Amino acid sequence: MVYRILFNSAYDALEKILLLLAFVITAMFAISLHEYAHGFAAYKMGDPTAKIQGRLTLNPISHFEPIGLIMFLLVGFGFARPVPINPYNFTKLRKGMLLTSFAGVIANLIQA
Repeated sequence: MVYRILFNSAYDALEKILLLLAFVITAMFAISLHEYAHGFAAYKMGDPTAKIQGRLTLNPISHFEPIGLIMFLLVGFGFARPVPINPYNFTKLRKGMLLTSFAGVIANLIQA
């Protein structure tokens, strides 16, 4: 994804830097909201693990994974540090796992 910005001759140097910066900021926000949604859904279903470990936050630093961000920049998809959950804390195991799994995807669709 980034190679399209960096190697496109239609942009001058300042535009390339601004586009790259905008891409990184947008990616960090999207990844943070995605992981927060997983943790929030788990918390609402009865699992406080993410909150106890300080991962129930929108702070991108707590979800940052260097290799995942580099992959996101180069390939267009990547990963973040997964939010920890303990499914045995869910009040309803199957429903809790289903909602927690889909929460990140739903957050991404809402963002889009």
